[in-house]
Amino acid sequence: MKKILIGMSGGVDSSAAAVLLLQQGYDVSGCTLKLFDGTDASVNDAREVCHKLGIEHHVIDIAPDFRREVMDKFADSYINGETPNPCVFCNRTIKFGKMLDYALENGFDGIATGHYARITECDGRHLLACAEDLRKDQTYFLYTLSQHQLSHSIFPLWNMEKPQIRAIAEEHGLITARKRDSQDICFIPDGDYVSFILSHTGRTFPEGNFIGTDGTILGTHGGIIRYTIGQRRGLGVTFGKPVYVCAKNAVENTVTLSDTEYTETEIYLSDVNYISVEKLDKPMQVTAKVRYSAKPQAATVYPEENGLTKIVFAEPVRNPTSGQACVFYDGNIVVGGGKII
Repeated sequence: MKKILIGMSGGVDSSAAAVLLLQQGYDVSGCTLKLFDGTDASVNDAREVCHKLGIEHHVIDIAPDFRREVMDKFADSYINGETPNPCVFCNRTIKFGKMLDYALENGFDGIATGHYARITECDGRHLLACAEDLRKDQTYFLYTLSQHQLSHSIFPLWNMEKPQIRAIAEEHGLITARKRDSQDICFIPDGDYVSFILSHTGRTFPEGNFIGTDGTILGTHGGIIRYTIGQRRGLGVTFGKPVYVCAKNAVENTVTLSDTEYTETEIYLSDVNYISVEKLDKPMQVTAKVRYSAKPQAATVYPEENGLTKIVFAEPVRNPTSGQACVFYDGNIVVGGGKII
């Protein structure tokens, strides 16, 4: 690949990634996706970086697609009692979907992003590997990528650490060099996802029962979208001792509480995507994690039965949560992943 369209979010990572691509001899253009109202500042910062680097800057307005594929699915997942991961939706359908389509349709060979991950090849397959700095590794959010998407993608930051990246931006006089990293969902910058769901859907969510694991009614909750598995604080009511959310039932509008944290050794996944193998014919020893910040734990992944994949952990894992991703690895290579049900 020689002609690359790089996704420019207006942050320091994508800015430094563009510099690295230019240094490596690629013909680079920048691209900012306009996803929702309020992204003008990011567009302006990305445009300024591209101007400084002497490269073209494209703006693609795909707000309707983002609303349908990410924002709507995020809200629907909470309404159905899950805890979704919108970055997974976005990577699959928007960044490596709509942006890649745009690139290929407009004469580019592929795309690049500022993700911390690595793409390699082995026996004719494109593999997704962890970044060298495991503290920043983002393979957890990229497990849905297809062979087509991986074959047309570059991650220039795979072997970089944050101080190096900021130094690159400083050296080239980029306005993003000292820009604070965003830790929030991009379309919910204040972190108040409940207010977002209320305004986005125009719906209200009735109170229901807090129940114990034996079904005993313990109190009244403030609407099922306000809670997630493992939550201990912000329940809106006190019980005289620490309690944890261990289950939600959207149909019955109940939130189950326990005085011990929820753990599980066996979970099931839907919508599984394999990367290092085309499919799984027999059980495979892996390491797996059920949230981005977790340390991968020893597990066995079993082939699909009735459309579901089973993961059995050697030791119990904390708070496996419906709607979140479980990603499994062979060493530092992503075998695949799926949605916890």
